[in-house]
Amino acid sequence: MISSVLVANRGEIACRVFRTCRELDIRTVAVYSDADENALHTRVADTAVRLPGATPTETYLRGELIVKAALTAGAEAVHPGYGFLSENADFARAVLDAGLVWIGPPPEAIEAMASKTRAKELMSAAGVPLLAPLDPDAVTEADLPVLVKAASGGGGRGMRIVRELADLQSELKAASTEAQSAFGDGTVFVEPYVEHGRHVEVQIVADTHGTVWAYGTRDCSLQRRHQKVIEEAPAPALAPGVEERLHSAATAAARTITYAGAGTVEFLVSGDDVHFLEMNTRLQVEHPVTEAVFGVDLVALQLSVAEGARLDGDPPSPSGHAVEARLYAEDPAQNWAPQTGTLHRLSVPGIRLDTGYEDGDTIGVHYDAMLAKAVAYAPTRAEAVRRLAGALEGATIHGPVTNRDLLVRSLRHEEFTTARMDTAFYERHLADLTTATPDPYAPLAAALADAHGRSRFGGWRNLPSQPQTKRYASAHGEHEVHYRHTREGLTADGVRVLSAAVDLVVLEVDGVRRKFDVTRHDDRVYVNTTALTVLPRFPDPTAQQAPGSLLAPMPGTVARIADGLTTGSAVQAGDPLIWLEAMKMEHKITAPATGTLTALHATPGQQVEVGALLAVVQQEPPL
Repeated sequence: MISSVLVANRGEIACRVFRTCRELDIRTVAVYSDADENALHTRVADTAVRLPGATPTETYLRGELIVKAALTAGAEAVHPGYGFLSENADFARAVLDAGLVWIGPPPEAIEAMASKTRAKELMSAAGVPLLAPLDPDAVTEADLPVLVKAASGGGGRGMRIVRELADLQSELKAASTEAQSAFGDGTVFVEPYVEHGRHVEVQIVADTHGTVWAYGTRDCSLQRRHQKVIEEAPAPALAPGVEERLHSAATAAARTITYAGAGTVEFLVSGDDVHFLEMNTRLQVEHPVTEAVFGVDLVALQLSVAEGARLDGDPPSPSGHAVEARLYAEDPAQNWAPQTGTLHRLSVPGIRLDTGYEDGDTIGVHYDAMLAKAVAYAPTRAEAVRRLAGALEGATIHGPVTNRDLLVRSLRHEEFTTARMDTAFYERHLADLTTATPDPYAPLAAALADAHGRSRFGGWRNLPSQPQTKRYASAHGEHEVHYRHTREGLTADGVRVLSAAVDLVVLEVDGVRRKFDVTRHDDRVYVNTTALTVLPRFPDPTAQQAPGSLLAPMPGTVARIADGLTTGSAVQAGDPLIWLEAMKMEHKITAPATGTLTALHATPGQQVEVGALLAVVQQEPPL
């Protein structure tokens, strides 16, 4: 029986594993980087061991340091979580060689599936249906579109859709460069890209005695940059017979590599066609939806299998429907740019929330931008979707910009509610889903709440009859509002102020009473779901940048510069010039206009803060 577990991971998944360990009276050990010294997973573990450094390469990807930490802390077993070293066969061997229990599949099984090209060969021999790889040098127009994929790793890194033959070689090079940076292996391959396909996967659990259980299906078709955003179980609206074929292929895949533990076999489904994509030899991010539908604890099952237990009888039967949404600190309207800063408040009541953050925690630049996983369960799909959308819409999220609005709109989109979505959902609908719909009265409510607070402390200096002005910035632009402080109280043109307090403003607009909850953190004001930044009454003219300035949209590392780009280079509007790496993803900085590069301050490997000047493009004068 395992009595102590070190989780070789951080954030949400570390907290998730610790939760089950506490329920089973298993002592927990965390590892943490310098950046995670005060992180939630560090705080909640019984014991924590420091890994000197801040970046993943210095810390969570150092297998020898993690094994040493486990031995030093007296842990008996190691759980890898997901990401980092979770699918690294050498790390699994190092754990076992140190006399520790590995809570995962055998290293040989991990190795068999580590290379997507080798995995496809194994699955083909086992009779599992798949898309045959293409020779990159023999691709023709008739083969398009195609998908370039990294042979190692996942999470959307090293992956490109190619629709024009002329772009193939450059995309192969870009994918290889990204894969080398992310996984230490620049090998890529090409396969057909299936338009309008769905990403459907099967959760399997296998013991060390030859039993393999398939836990239904999950649909993970809503993806951004090839990374999942919304997942659900069971996969809805599958053609007759498809689920049985998926279960058969998934269990065959597990038996072929003598799998043990929890894993996921992923497929591309198009109508009646089923194609093997890959097998993830670890716990998936989206495992909670399967837990909800089957009434199981997959982490507990992982621990049980690692202890040598048998899976007796048949797997439990599914019931109901569950949907999960990944809440990210990112701006979908700005090319999914990750956001950093203080998370002042995070509350999504009424549903399951798996997170690695608490109120007041800092969202840093070194790691994934996911704040939490919100999971809703109900007897039917329609009820589960409605419950999740409502919970997210009513959530209190004070801090960096998030994808909350996108999630709510996605869950309520007709294609999703009628189960007609596919992996190109955001390619078709992102512009509409991120169209600004500002609340025109949120800035006024913020100003009235502030005015009430200042009046309580004798802050008024101007004549009561004179209009007061406040300026705010939001994701939708700048706003200027005017109000008056009269003998009857606060007034504003066009609305009736029913009441105003520092935390609640009630307005009557066109005969409709509306409530505005107001919270302030330094210069940020949150009015219902609208985030506002207080602006000075008179802007500082020295803060203006020269036209054509390319500013870092986020803190990160300059990953690379466009080939041959130097001061004096001619550029076309939209040309990618600089790639920034932040929160495990690359982000392109493009030329804002056609013209000449007059300054280049960015260099590969350089650490930059948000707003840093990277380059300047002087626009060509109009003809």
